Formats: sequence, C-alpha cells, structure tokens
Amino acid sequence: MPSATRSEPRDRGQATLELALCLPLLCLLVLGIVQVVVVVRAQLVVELAARDAARAASVAADPAAAARRAASAPGLRAVDVRVSASAGDVTASASTLVTTDLPLVGALLPDVGLRAEVTMAREPP
Repeated sequence: MPSATRSEPRDRGQATLELALCLPLLCLLVLGIVQVVVVVRAQLVVELAARDAARAASVAADPAAAARRAASAPGLRAVDVRVSASAGDVTASASTLVTTDLPLVGALLPDVGLRAEVTMAREPP
C-alpha cells in the first residue's frame, strides 16, 4: 500500500506551474489598484487646491492673486486654478492632468483629467 504523504510523480511541479500562470495576472491587478490609488490621491489634491483657493479668494481684496498663492502652497501638485467672482460669491475651479505612467498598466489606460470646483460666499475684507 503506498504512503499517503508521498505525491505521485505526475503531480510534481503543479504548484510552480499554477504560480507561473497566475503571477502575471496578479501583478497586473496590483498595478491596476495602485494606479487607481494614484488617481484618487490626485483628485483629493485638486479638491484641496480648489477649496484653499476659494477660501483665500473669499476673504482677499484681490481674489485671483490670493487664489493663485493658496493653490501653489507646498505639498500640492501643479494645478491650474481659475477664479470667478460674481455678486456675492467666489468660485474657484482647479484642474490637472494625471498621467498614467505605471509599468504595464500605464500603457493600457489613458491619462485622466481631474477637475474640482468650489463656491464660497464673499466675505468683506
């Protein structure tokens, strides 16, 4: 009677073959998740830039200059900020283009344009 702990010769290397077949797909999946995290992080940065620009513009005498200074604060990526002031509101919109340049995944996905817009009430200077 053969031992139950000894594997048959035809089963040797099965786990290695399964790993070799699944590892590229697993790597592609992990890189795809990382790319999504990079885009979500960039969206949060754009929203923060728009919020900071709108807040600075709502309390300043020169809304456009204040918004540009607020959006260029350290720690923020380069974003394009535009400010429009109506009767009692200030609207700041920030936008940027995120390049998808991760290995393997970046070539499959197009670059992503992100935009955020924030409106705040104008406060007296």
